[in-house]
Amino acid sequence: MRRAVLLASGSYHPPNLVPNAVFDARFGTGVGDWLVENLTIRQRYWVAPEQATSDLCVQAATHALDAAGLEPEEIDLIIVATDTPDYLSPSTAAVVQHRLGARRAGTFDLNAACSAFVIGLDLGSKYIAADPRCERVLVLGGYAMSRHLDPDDKKTVTLFADGGGAVVLGASQADDGAGFLGSRLRTEGQYHDWMGIYAGGTRRPVDAAALEEGSHRLRFTRKFPKEINPTTWTSMIRELCGELEISPADVDHYVFTQLNIGSIHQTLDALEVPRTAAHTVMDRFAYTGSACIPMAYDDLVRSGGVQPGQLVFFVASGGGLSFATAAFRT
Repeated sequence: MRRAVLLASGSYHPPNLVPNAVFDARFGTGVGDWLVENLTIRQRYWVAPEQATSDLCVQAATHALDAAGLEPEEIDLIIVATDTPDYLSPSTAAVVQHRLGARRAGTFDLNAACSAFVIGLDLGSKYIAADPRCERVLVLGGYAMSRHLDPDDKKTVTLFADGGGAVVLGASQADDGAGFLGSRLRTEGQYHDWMGIYAGGTRRPVDAAALEEGSHRLRFTRKFPKEINPTTWTSMIRELCGELEISPADVDHYVFTQLNIGSIHQTLDALEVPRTAAHTVMDRFAYTGSACIPMAYDDLVRSGGVQPGQLVFFVASGGGLSFATAAFRT
């Protein structure tokens, strides 16, 4: 039976380094200390004026293809996971396909906010399992949320950052147990209006009133329950472990949404798993949304942390609220 395997990864951050000191100067001293103590965030990167999400994706994709030893023409499908696309239409994936020269690849964007990359892994793996013509899938997470931040909103401008991450999936029929093992998707749609960018679509076009009230900017409209991420992540991980007939302690690496270190620790504590099982990069890159999980995974790979035969769980959440987890053996 064909199974999707992780062939390679890549990542990219834009050149504009923004340290916490910038926000100390803007909002008063103590902001940077709070970010470090509560979220581990010390700095982040934002796109340059001439950059867009597709630029981040192209760079990450190039690194992943180089690591896989593949040419762009060998890719059959490109999935771009993002809620900060270059345009409302057409897809950012079409831009990326053209710029890479991946002429044979079909393309589409996937928007499930910050959980979209893990859903892209799930979908790409199932394409490979179902379609014998689909041998290699490039799954990208791209995030340029700095374009949508209000510089005077301390709750968002200090947290969100930009970046790109990529994974190349390949088809394998080897009987070695490697590859995609399963997934879980869950949505709590009652939270759809609690955080987001609420102007620019058909519900609320960008007009003078929307600009005046800031609806074209990212906004937290209500405060989410603190337990929502750790409770949901714990439940989904346990469900998937039960299906695979393993224990959470059998998982070698957990790669979570890189927003709240406290939620990650609470989840691992509930699962009775050492906190060191989660690889984090928010100290260097802050919160890069749909790009944060592939960026963290690529950092883990490049540091030598991923070895053949290990079990990796990708665990995500994003606005909507949308949740996803996917399991792979390397």
